[in-house]
Amino acid sequence: MKYKKNQAKDYSREHMKGIWAAALNPMKPDYSLDEDGLRSNINHWIEDLKVQGLFIAGKQGEYFSMSLDERKRNFEVAVEACNGRAGTIMSCSDQNFDTVIELAGHAQAVGADYIVVHAPVLHFIHDRDDTLYNYYREICERVDIGIAMWSHPDSGYLMSPELCARIAELPNIIAIKYSVPRDMYRELTVLAGDRILVSTASEDEWLDNMVELGWQLYLCSSPPYLLQTHNDLRMHEYTQLALAGKIHEARQVRDSLEPVRKALRETRPGGKPQAQQKYWQELLGQAGGPVRPPLLQLTEQEKEIIQSGFNQCGLKS
Repeated sequence: MKYKKNQAKDYSREHMKGIWAAALNPMKPDYSLDEDGLRSNINHWIEDLKVQGLFIAGKQGEYFSMSLDERKRNFEVAVEACNGRAGTIMSCSDQNFDTVIELAGHAQAVGADYIVVHAPVLHFIHDRDDTLYNYYREICERVDIGIAMWSHPDSGYLMSPELCARIAELPNIIAIKYSVPRDMYRELTVLAGDRILVSTASEDEWLDNMVELGWQLYLCSSPPYLLQTHNDLRMHEYTQLALAGKIHEARQVRDSLEPVRKALRETRPGGKPQAQQKYWQELLGQAGGPVRPPLLQLTEQEKEIIQSGFNQCGLKS
């Protein structure tokens, strides 16, 4: 590892900056992981799109349909493909605690920079905050790698800013992907922004969060490689303008992307986010492929609607 456990917070604050994207996993027709396609995508994202870090094997990556060995291999391929050119954060989220620990240890062993662990679904729990604090404390004690929390409605609840601030005291808790209303992540930034990097996956709010909350990290979703091409780096451009204090110019560039956002949003069939985004990737020349069962594939009619929106959105090829 590049740092010791007690250096995790300082190391992440120095190195975990800019746009980090959540990788969709390209699949072959037989539903096996397309390793060559993933490597090609990663190279494009880093070299052409200037993405500074990658979130691997998360919900976008369909981790829930992958075996333990496949998830480990996903980590290995990503670290090898990045080759130090971009940071890596590996999703070790799982309902089985031993699986979380095994994945965390593997991520640490293969050279990942950080891990992220989703707040678990809890059953028959009354003292939820103490249980969640103990959950993250146990992970912290068993590995040295920096750990990001992840609170999302999928857990059936949201972790409060006060609880997150309490967990942020643990030595190798370095960040949170906080998929909550803005007033909650604003409060957590005030409470614990000096101890962890607070972020959310909404590209719509990224500029305002840099300007108003002083955020340095976009952690993370698929827009960085769906809203951009080698010849159209507007998300990267408005990020750099904002970081340079050129807020008016940044807003102009950010707002110019609205037709692309709208096309992505309005052509997405309900219940098929990964399938739609993989097809959008293919239209961009990236590796996509099918989604794994039990997720639903796109129909030919849905593909036609997506392609029509893509063709009219104004993204430069």
